[in-house]
Amino acid sequence: MKTWTGIRPPRNPYNAHMTATGNTAAQHALTGDMTGKTVLVTGATGGIGKAAARTLATLGATVVIVGRSAARTAEVAREIGAASFIVADLSVMSEVRRAAAEFRATHSRLDVLLNNAGAITTARQETPEGIEMTFALNHLNYFLLTRELLGLLRATPGARVVNVSSEAHRTGRMRWDDLEFRKGYSGLQAYGQSKLANILFTRELSRRLAGTGVSANSLHPGVVYTGFGQGGAGLAGRLVSFSYQIMRPFIKSVEQGAQTSIYLASSPEVAGITGQYFDNERVARPTPQALDDAAAARLWAVSEEYVGVPSVGTQAAASAKG
Repeated sequence: MKTWTGIRPPRNPYNAHMTATGNTAAQHALTGDMTGKTVLVTGATGGIGKAAARTLATLGATVVIVGRSAARTAEVAREIGAASFIVADLSVMSEVRRAAAEFRATHSRLDVLLNNAGAITTARQETPEGIEMTFALNHLNYFLLTRELLGLLRATPGARVVNVSSEAHRTGRMRWDDLEFRKGYSGLQAYGQSKLANILFTRELSRRLAGTGVSANSLHPGVVYTGFGQGGAGLAGRLVSFSYQIMRPFIKSVEQGAQTSIYLASSPEVAGITGQYFDNERVARPTPQALDDAAAARLWAVSEEYVGVPSVGTQAAASAKG
């Protein structure tokens, strides 16, 4: 598989946002024909997930979207021309497994898995399974859904896994002794950790899939005005809202924010490129913490414990849960 060793440094994000274009012809020059290909998009009922799913359907793909609300997901599927939809709360691991099983039961191939669902919470919350919400939805969901669909991905020539991360990973660190922020919760820190985890997961997934023909890449969509993270209580909620107001002149539209996801899902330019982090349709350099392969392997082992894979010793997740 191809990898890029001459990684170009990332663009200044503010300059990139100021020069981002909404020119549809220019954007579609970077995409490819998706006729005959099957794409699964999570978090597709709004924001960049919806925009990406719409464009991929326009490019000819058979698009399946995943959403939490049955009524809303059905409405969006009709609106964007999705072939079908799955209703699931992806913060709950049993629901992730059910969604994957539903997809496997009705599809014999998976060309692109676009892991996009995510959230930032200003107050600490736990899922019905007792896992901190940000870690469950933003990371474990990606990990388990991908793992459950690996058979289809391996069976589909040139399949791609695309994981939406964020430049927020630069503020994150892996709190191995307290991954769920049971002590000193910060919504922004929990989000930063989850976005760092997305890149580490992508790197380890790429390593494990070497030689299979399946690629895995992560991306920063840009700062996009979708209302994401706004309206929350507490200091974190106020900081998010304030940041949006300050940066609004430089913020991307949802269509512009979806472009790197669409590019990685469809462009022939990135066929076979794997294990990379992208920003504005080009390879970017993440933080040194995101390039730590030992940390990536450790996160994989801990994640297996969280989702109940019996092949790894029980001590890893137990110590991480505190």
